[in-house]
Amino acid sequence: MRKLLVTGSSGLIGSEVAVHFAERGWQIYGLDNNQRAVFFGPQGDTRWNQSRLAIQLGSAFHHHELDIRDRQGVLKLLKDIRPDAIVHTAAQPSHDRAAAIPFDDFDTNAIGTLNLLEAVRQACPESPFVHMSTNKVYGDRPNTIALTELETRWDYADPDYADGIAESFSIDQSKHSLFGASKVAADVMVQEYGRYFGIPTCCLRGGCLTGPNHSGVELHGFLSYLVKCNLEGREYKVFGYKGKQVRDNIHSHDVARFIEAFINTPRVAEVYNLGGGRANSCSIWEAFKLVEKFSGKSQVYTYVDENRIGDHICYISNLAKMREHYPSWDISVSLEETVHQIYKASSQRIEQLN
Repeated sequence: MRKLLVTGSSGLIGSEVAVHFAERGWQIYGLDNNQRAVFFGPQGDTRWNQSRLAIQLGSAFHHHELDIRDRQGVLKLLKDIRPDAIVHTAAQPSHDRAAAIPFDDFDTNAIGTLNLLEAVRQACPESPFVHMSTNKVYGDRPNTIALTELETRWDYADPDYADGIAESFSIDQSKHSLFGASKVAADVMVQEYGRYFGIPTCCLRGGCLTGPNHSGVELHGFLSYLVKCNLEGREYKVFGYKGKQVRDNIHSHDVARFIEAFINTPRVAEVYNLGGGRANSCSIWEAFKLVEKFSGKSQVYTYVDENRIGDHICYISNLAKMREHYPSWDISVSLEETVHQIYKASSQRIEQLN
């Protein structure tokens, strides 16, 4: 029976991956210490998701309360389990929050990833290692692409980017935020352990990864947090760019499907821009309309003229490389269906709390 180690197993992607592989007969070893609640407070708490996995997966799920910054603990766990594959989703995920906690951010994102990589090299170097990176490794360089302003969104004016940003886009000479910088360090280290030691690794440079099991907060989790604000009648703050900033959104199920494809046919030191592509892109104003369609409630919001530091004006992932390397994979959940699922799940959780 194959064994999968998932770090950040109580988070959105970690939990989706855990369920996806458990349904295919894998034993899941989840590593999570609810650090998201430390970073973001009670709204970021993921214990509910840990409990859901324990109930849903039963004996196929083994929870380990471990911090990835614990070097010896990580090494011991990897040597004890010797997993057949590793999916690393644990992180400090907010570029706003990182500025307030720079040591926690770097120790979690960069050092934590190094701890895992070295443990893999010592315990199971043949096992595929999938790292959830971020499109923030490109810093604010995407903002140098010529744009055109449309009625509800910004879009690329340069035809070279009609299908989005590819993996060849430079990460240099840009402002990343401290979060982006710590994720660059992890991203490059994952590639280097692949090239230098021959370990099958890949970095998934995610855009907006979303889905019904996201514990969205203002500083991380765009669609999930927006739906929560709408349902509770809470004010949503729009930060700059006229509210026309664009993100491409990918459902966590499609992320898990791609990770499965990679683990089944791994490559060494690969990098992929992981997002929903143009078809699943939306601006904040367009997202408001989608959520309002399902809830029937007008979104309460305020506009703040100053944008977040290093924030992208328009970011759409070019999925050509993913589709070329893994032609059986493609986006299967539309943006509208994704929002609908988030709306239903959020409604149910609010009802349970009340």
